[in-house]
Amino acid sequence: MPRTFLRSSLTTAVVVALVGACSDDPDAKVGAKADPLANAGAVAEQYAKNVHTNYAECLDKARALKTAVDAFVASPSAATHEAAKSAWIAARLPYGPSEVYRFYGGPIDDEESGPEGSINAWPLDENFIDYTRDDANAGIVNRPDLFAALTKDVVRGENEKGGEKNISTGYHAIEFLLWGQDDEDTTLKTPGQRPFSDYLATGGTAKNQDRRGQYLKLAAEILVEDLEQITSAWEPGKDNYAKTFVADPKDAVTKMLTGMGSMANAELSGERMTVAYKNRGQEDEHSCFSDTTNADLLGNFVGIQNVYLGKYGAASGPGLDALVQAVDPALDAQMKSELDAAVAALNALQSVPFDFAIASADGSPERDNVLKAIQAVRKTAPTIIAIGAKLGVEFKLEEPSEEL
Repeated sequence: MPRTFLRSSLTTAVVVALVGACSDDPDAKVGAKADPLANAGAVAEQYAKNVHTNYAECLDKARALKTAVDAFVASPSAATHEAAKSAWIAARLPYGPSEVYRFYGGPIDDEESGPEGSINAWPLDENFIDYTRDDANAGIVNRPDLFAALTKDVVRGENEKGGEKNISTGYHAIEFLLWGQDDEDTTLKTPGQRPFSDYLATGGTAKNQDRRGQYLKLAAEILVEDLEQITSAWEPGKDNYAKTFVADPKDAVTKMLTGMGSMANAELSGERMTVAYKNRGQEDEHSCFSDTTNADLLGNFVGIQNVYLGKYGAASGPGLDALVQAVDPALDAQMKSELDAAVAALNALQSVPFDFAIASADGSPERDNVLKAIQAVRKTAPTIIAIGAKLGVEFKLEEPSEEL
């Protein structure tokens, strides 16, 4: 399976410990300590509301992307092409913070029904979908002999079929179909340069233009359907996953911390940053066709910060910080300081494309900034574990596949 989907099936060993349960605890002689999770119900409720708000924004922006894609395919031009690419970037922005809601078998990554692998799997082999610089006849688009009719069932059915990089759906499939390969010299600081004429019915620059447009439209439609599924699962007031989630506040807090720690430790600092940093490869960056990887990375970490603070956008309420403040104000201050430092380090990446930064010489400011960001993100993981212990919840996080 692709990297992100592998991370969505993390094996997280969760051990719940009751504070003050040991007989040799001095406080046990005078009564049990106050439950650090006594107010966790309100925290779980706010988290569930924020998750729904975040996914609802993802869905709205995906619908706008579908509208722009439909308009582009109906009338390919430089203007409609740019509009579709702008809509993709806008649709991508709210998804970054939502990735912290993974790693605990929720609606997004449930082993049986979760659509994460259909939404955001990466990296993908471009030649599984369409032509590449090395093969003008590659991909589902250019194989009418194998796929006479392109339908949603066909496109969905091919996702991850026969290989972990055989990605046919999701944000990155759409990204590739809009931008094409980014095989330019990284010093040019440019994304993929697919021409809009790849979609012209006549006089186009690549064959199977109609099928390419049809595929792009289907991919956008599938993305909307997948986001509808997970948004509905978190809708307040329904008999759904959100209702089950808030019914057990202790379990909810465990899942919140697991999501935060897993994203900070193995996924973001490791798989998404360290691998690309060490390999210096464009193919290892998250949104490699559009060169918007830096926005992904920042969004992912802002999601971690949002969960801790109990906020998303303009909405805010009791977060995990309220629970930590009550039992260890110094630990809360440490967490907030580390969160702010990581956000600042990730903001420092935004001035140049990620592929340019990782390909730069050792000791250059751009490459050093990536290293500092990796270290700042990774630093938060032990603190998240310490918070779990302080709240009576312990969990083990998978180590990154690559170390610095």
